[in-house]
Amino acid sequence: MASRKRFLPGDNGEQDRLQSACKQTKAGGKRHISALVLARGGSKGIPLKNIKMLAGVPLIGWVLRAAMDSDMFDSVWVSTDHDEIEKVAKSCGAKVHRRSTEVSRDSSTSLETIQEFVSLNPEVDVICNIQATSPCLHPFHLKEALEMITLHGYDSVFSVVRRHQFRWQEVKKGSDQITKPLNLDPANRPRRQDWDGELCENGSFYFTTRDLIVNKGRLQGGKLAYYEMLPEYSVDIDVDIDWPVAEQRVLRYGYFGRVTPEVVRLMFCNVSGCLTEGRIFVSVSREEMVSINTRDTTGIRMLQKEEVEVMLLTSKEDPVAQMLADQLAKRTGCQVMEVGEEPQNDLKKIVEARKLDWKDVAYMGNDKSDVHCLNLAGLSAVPADAPVVAINASKYTCHRVGGHGAIREFAEHILLQKEKAKSLIK
Repeated sequence: MASRKRFLPGDNGEQDRLQSACKQTKAGGKRHISALVLARGGSKGIPLKNIKMLAGVPLIGWVLRAAMDSDMFDSVWVSTDHDEIEKVAKSCGAKVHRRSTEVSRDSSTSLETIQEFVSLNPEVDVICNIQATSPCLHPFHLKEALEMITLHGYDSVFSVVRRHQFRWQEVKKGSDQITKPLNLDPANRPRRQDWDGELCENGSFYFTTRDLIVNKGRLQGGKLAYYEMLPEYSVDIDVDIDWPVAEQRVLRYGYFGRVTPEVVRLMFCNVSGCLTEGRIFVSVSREEMVSINTRDTTGIRMLQKEEVEVMLLTSKEDPVAQMLADQLAKRTGCQVMEVGEEPQNDLKKIVEARKLDWKDVAYMGNDKSDVHCLNLAGLSAVPADAPVVAINASKYTCHRVGGHGAIREFAEHILLQKEKAKSLIK
């Protein structure tokens, strides 16, 4: 299995063959295949971990996007006991299994929750239990693993990763025992390149049949197989310290959707609430002032260096920003433009004049008036302190608040997407 052929995500011929086979099986009325993500609200490590923002997307959103874009499932579900998780799941297009209190305890097992789900959904024949904390899962992982069931007759398939770690027997404190090796001979210690390593479950997903769950009471059994994932895709978030590490891994190896990452050529950015923190300082002499973070001006210069034009937006309702327009233009090298209550009406002319499409545009806003532009832009973002209506419309939610590095953060995200697009072209 370790030498199993890997099909590239872009191998349409193989994907079409798999989809056709699945559809033929369904047409015969034999199998309903469901994806099920377990997302309890009572995480002990990180509160509401499953919907915490990771690289601008709720954690659970990464695996739901992969499941839906695989086009292999008749239904995609989230099993939860929490209202906020239910809202996020539905916003991602998933159905919700509202689990009972009996399977929502700290001591409840995944198997018990899946058994409850299966009993309430008798049409389901094959279940793929996807772990919410595996944000680097891609559709092709699920497609290839499902093929092992639909085309090759396996009853259960689970994901593994290859590890090259020498293991030793644990010795309890106070014991007079000595440790001993469990998977190597110290006298003939192999080089990494001479050792195949060991296969370990990475927890990303478990495919299994209704029969195994209901009649055997297990997730793994029958004709059993594993699906090997490369280490870069095997990310599991257990504790908060993993979060920044996982975020960097996701930005590099995560699945961002069906389309090629956008290459931005023009960025619009609101001054008030994005470049500034939204506060107005009044001096003793009654002068009004705002503060600008040097991290944000550095982020703007980073984009300009990569030939991304940046335009700063002010409004008639924000006279302070208007007074700063000349200073902002001089300090940032950006054109500063006044927009009306519907920024889209003014910016549409700019986009057309530069012979661009909205997919070539990045937009950073922070309020209800920005919603249309946030939806239109190929890449869009809001600071962490933006209202919910703006957050829901944006494609990326920054960790930082307005005026405190949010623009720099979004600039780094834009440039990373540009690098991803270049690598795909190569």
